[in-house]
Amino acid sequence: MPRVMIVVGGQAPKAIRSVECYDFEEGRWDQIAELPSRRCRAGVVFMAGHVYAVGGFNGSLRVRTVDVYDGVKDQWTSIASMQERRSTLGAAVLNDLLYAVGGFDGSTGLASVEAYSYKTNEWFFVAPMNTRRSSVGVGVVEGKLYAVGGYDGASRQCLSTVEQYNPATNEWIYVADMSTRRSGAGVGVLSGQLYATGGHDGPLVRKSVEVYDPGTNTWKQVADMNMCRRNAGVCAVNGLLYVVGGDDGSCNLASVEYYNPVTDKWTLLPANMSTGRSYADSHCQEVEEGAGTTCDRSTERRDHDN
Repeated sequence: MPRVMIVVGGQAPKAIRSVECYDFEEGRWDQIAELPSRRCRAGVVFMAGHVYAVGGFNGSLRVRTVDVYDGVKDQWTSIASMQERRSTLGAAVLNDLLYAVGGFDGSTGLASVEAYSYKTNEWFFVAPMNTRRSSVGVGVVEGKLYAVGGYDGASRQCLSTVEQYNPATNEWIYVADMSTRRSGAGVGVLSGQLYATGGHDGPLVRKSVEVYDPGTNTWKQVADMNMCRRNAGVCAVNGLLYVVGGDDGSCNLASVEYYNPVTDKWTLLPANMSTGRSYADSHCQEVEEGAGTTCDRSTERRDHDN
């Protein structure tokens, strides 16, 4: 199937509405339908055939709102808002539920977690984490949800701790710590393992990467990225892990690089995004044959309008 990568909103340097789509077959980026309002520091997931942009910051307020992208119609619509305002949250899908994990509500970091059912269009709280976490990375491996690093606001420290959520028991437990503190790390899953890429510890922006094996409850270092990155988007496709944009502590990045676990090597994608963006999130997906990719539809629309 054709594959695309969608990068939603972000900070460039202010919150933006722009959404870009990368077509892996064509090797190019296109603009698709903009968000209804400016949004950065949101969570982005793919569920039930749609892309969800969850919470975030609109340039003045942390928001509860959620927008959903329909790739066939190339348009965004709003659905039920979360219970709490959340920016720099983690978002993931587990068992047909969208989880919004931690974040920052404008005054404090959050330990709370809520879940959304697209079948009922309702949000409900689940068990909170043991630690408040903003700028948290999340991933799902073997039916468990992981919250990785972040910033707790209380100790004023970036975190190396990691928690695991079991939906069967509605409980969070600590698992092995990372080797380094990471807030704003890009987190992704590849071949049943959890990757924590970049992030920062205070003013130090990292390019180091470590990977967690749930079977052994251990972290190990893998090859560094080519560039220091924090607040980047991450997604996996075709056995490769893509890290998208972010910032290096001084400027927003338009570049994308991908990791090959077979060679333990990072490679820069030849095509950059049109906009350097931090605090964006990304998603990779396959598109059904004959349906056209969202990127294709964007190009068709612009040609017609011109």
